[in-house]
Amino acid sequence: MKQYISALGLDVGSKRIGVAGCDRTGLIATGIMTVERSSFERDVEQFQNIVNERQVEILVVGLPYSMDGTLGFQARHVQKFANRLGKALKLPIEYVDERLTSYQAEQMLIAENLSPSRNKGLIDRKAAALILQQWLDTRRSAAVKVLSSMDSF
Repeated sequence: MKQYISALGLDVGSKRIGVAGCDRTGLIATGIMTVERSSFERDVEQFQNIVNERQVEILVVGLPYSMDGTLGFQARHVQKFANRLGKALKLPIEYVDERLTSYQAEQMLIAENLSPSRNKGLIDRKAAALILQQWLDTRRSAAVKVLSSMDSF
């Protein structure tokens, strides 16, 4: 597994897409922007610019599972969009369970004395950062397990 990664975390909604990026070491995810959705072609154009600028290698997309763990209408809608986006950008996609990330992002805003209703784009960016951070942490802990199992030889 290579040490450096450039990934984008996406919190896909019907009106906006929160976008997060990570530092090249893959340690810290940060919200970078919110894409206001218009047409698919325009969305792709905006993402292509981000991908080129950040040399993105993978898209990490939050999948809104139902609380019972099933994929509902919204999750299938997100998958359909993400698959189209991945093909258009020629990038692989990995999905992360995003249950409660928007709620967590709202709680973070409240803790910062900001109004969630006036900062929807910021919530989307923070949710995207939570999604990407979860993926980075999982990836890092998997790498540590592989390395520690190699030490036992």
